[in-house]
Amino acid sequence: MASRRIGDTAAAFARDGLTTAVIRSSALQAPDIFAGPLGSWNRVSTANQGIRSPASAVKSITWSSDGRDVQGWLLLPAPETVGALAPLVVWVHGGPASAVTNSFETDVLLMLTQGYAVFRPNPRGSFGQGESFTRANVKDFGHGDLRDILKGVDRVVLTEPVDGARVGITGHSYGGYMTMFAVTQTSRFKAAIAGAGIANWQSYYGQNKIDQWMLPYFGRNVYADPAVYARSSPITFIQNVKTPTLILVGERDAECPAPQSYEFWHALKTLGVPNQLVVYADEGHHFRDPAHVLDRVQREVGWFDHYLKGIATAPLR
Repeated sequence: MASRRIGDTAAAFARDGLTTAVIRSSALQAPDIFAGPLGSWNRVSTANQGIRSPASAVKSITWSSDGRDVQGWLLLPAPETVGALAPLVVWVHGGPASAVTNSFETDVLLMLTQGYAVFRPNPRGSFGQGESFTRANVKDFGHGDLRDILKGVDRVVLTEPVDGARVGITGHSYGGYMTMFAVTQTSRFKAAIAGAGIANWQSYYGQNKIDQWMLPYFGRNVYADPAVYARSSPITFIQNVKTPTLILVGERDAECPAPQSYEFWHALKTLGVPNQLVVYADEGHHFRDPAHVLDRVQREVGWFDHYLKGIATAPLR
């Protein structure tokens, strides 16, 4: 029935010469189909109209870092789910050439339901602020982009109702790498979750199946210039880590292979840093098995609950 109604409405729009259609969403609005003149769309589908976002507010935050203007998104939970100040989760996007937008993303919104504020920065290397900004992390992974993120955290803590003493960091792919690198550079984060991260750019070069993407960023291959790869590798600075870190990866990930997570986990275990490694059987870069997805989000919430809220959790498998 819903499909026929959508089809009938779309056909009516077409008869009237209104041929554009889009899927619209925001952090406050679940996705639905809209159609009509460009920029003046009318709702076509109502499948998600009744879904309420758990965000009480969504704010575009801007700050200055190394002379650059940087932007990110802050999502705040409902006041009744937290005390005076909410613990903060910094969620770093993948890519690195990507960007966070004001979008309806279930993993992020789930954290809001658990009483966490979520900060999603767009550090140098992200899309949306011109070519020079996107290229500003060339030969500098983990350094300038991390400074951008940390200064963004400072801005949020200074001006928003979040607890600067309870800040965690997470991300997947490049966000997982940035999580691994961040905990080697600062003790600002009280808990970390690294999804499909990269611990060692030198060993990664020989393990992944997409190595050509690295050349524009590092300048030359790892055999010609190993030092530039080592400079951005978390493993180079691994003895600095004190932050409890949960490491998650798919067994068959070809983009950020599981040995990278093993290498990081082995180092943390050797150094006595609280950690856990979970490798999901038969999963690739993004998990597809609903049971694995559920397990992942439960572990993520449990990890932050334990280290940011002090909630005792049952031992994880």
